[in-house]
Amino acid sequence: MWQPRAMTGLEIGVAIAVVVGIAGVVIPGLPGSLLVGAAVLVWAIATGGATAWIVFGVVVALLLAGVAVKYAVPGKRMKADGIPNLTLLLGGLGAVVGFFAIPVVGVPIGFVLGIYLAELQRLGSEQAWPSTKAALRAVGVSMLIELTACTLAAATWAVGVVAT
Repeated sequence: MWQPRAMTGLEIGVAIAVVVGIAGVVIPGLPGSLLVGAAVLVWAIATGGATAWIVFGVVVALLLAGVAVKYAVPGKRMKADGIPNLTLLLGGLGAVVGFFAIPVVGVPIGFVLGIYLAELQRLGSEQAWPSTKAALRAVGVSMLIELTACTLAAATWAVGVVAT
């Protein structure tokens, strides 16, 4: 009969890093997918064996697919809504300024403000807010895609822990 085993210290550490990575998708300043992938890499190196490396390969494939889809889907949607790439670039610059100007919450505030100001300049006050909301919806979809990829990667790693 199968008996569950206790997690090792390494597995607990990797699990914590994976959870922090998943949180990093939503919390600005933490590299979500990168942290999940790095944590599973550490586990694969320490565990060794074909199963660990196959799990790592699947995790990397899931994370890379997530990154590809994360940029493709929202970009297509924003083009359909008529939002130019320059607006997103200015939103990104606003996020950088916000990061330094307002600790913790500055990134999202700066991003929204950057997009709004770009759209205000481009479209005028009447259409700036609706266009900003469309850009923010696309960014939300992007975060949801990355969150899904990281969660699937975490589940793959958990299966790998049980299998090794």
